[in-house]
Amino acid sequence: MGTLSKLRRSLQVFKRELTRVAPPLVPSFSSPTPQIGLALGGGFARGLAHIGVFKVLEEEKIPIACVAGTSVGAVIGAAYCSGMSAAELSEMASVVRFRDFARWTISRYGFASNERMVGFLKRILKVRTFEELRIPMAVTATDFISGEGVVFRSGQLIEPVRASCAYPGMFLPVQIDGRLLVDGMLAHTVPTVPLRKMGANHVIGVYLRSHWCDATGPRHVFEVISQCFSIAQEQMSGLWRAAADSVMEPDVAGFGYDSFERATELIAAGEAAARAAMPQIRAWLQPQAAPAEDKVRERQALQPHTSPLPAD
Repeated sequence: MGTLSKLRRSLQVFKRELTRVAPPLVPSFSSPTPQIGLALGGGFARGLAHIGVFKVLEEEKIPIACVAGTSVGAVIGAAYCSGMSAAELSEMASVVRFRDFARWTISRYGFASNERMVGFLKRILKVRTFEELRIPMAVTATDFISGEGVVFRSGQLIEPVRASCAYPGMFLPVQIDGRLLVDGMLAHTVPTVPLRKMGANHVIGVYLRSHWCDATGPRHVFEVISQCFSIAQEQMSGLWRAAADSVMEPDVAGFGYDSFERATELIAAGEAAARAAMPQIRAWLQPQAAPAEDKVRERQALQPHTSPLPAD
């Protein structure tokens, strides 16, 4: 009699387990905070397109964790990271001219000095050191002697930015800590790689690709130099592109190196490129579903364990 009773109770438990409805699968999401980095390339006056990029990122409330800039990208990036808004940058762009940061000179190193940039940067930057920036930033330059890329992330801000803008053949090199430095575009055309080293897990590169002369040929020696650099940079763009998740290429064809008076058009070109990239960037901010194997393990964890057979 006791044996039959135990068997009946065991069968009842087994029946309950068979008829138990499995709990619904709860979606699992892996949502580490996206660390979006913005890499800004060079391009003289064409760099005003970067302002349009910042304008759209502000409007769309895209969080930027870090910025890296080369040449004019270093200027615009430093100004923004120091606390200037896109609107303030637009106002500045409407009045800035080549003479505000360049002075013609005679030297074996180039035809102009960018020493005036010191005063210009003091007027627009709201801080003086990298440590004070509201958004972490890297500024790139190139060691003229060794060809090594130099990345500044600490200390005084103005001289590294000036060195990053020392376009070879036009501006005189800048000396920092005994090193002769020139434009960062030689080592980091678009500084996506420094952003990876800063911890960015999503990198946006802004590339101001365009040739510097039309089919009629160069107008002067600066266009000869610039066209040579443009060709070389395009041929060697694989490295920085490989480190980018998204590349914005504002349409800056037809703008000269000194087309500062066309700031409104250049900013609009940056806006258009940024808006085209928005669907991809917004997707980075969406929680991602966990991989299939994680879902299986989660479902197993939610399943109730089989009840043990009742004791005597």
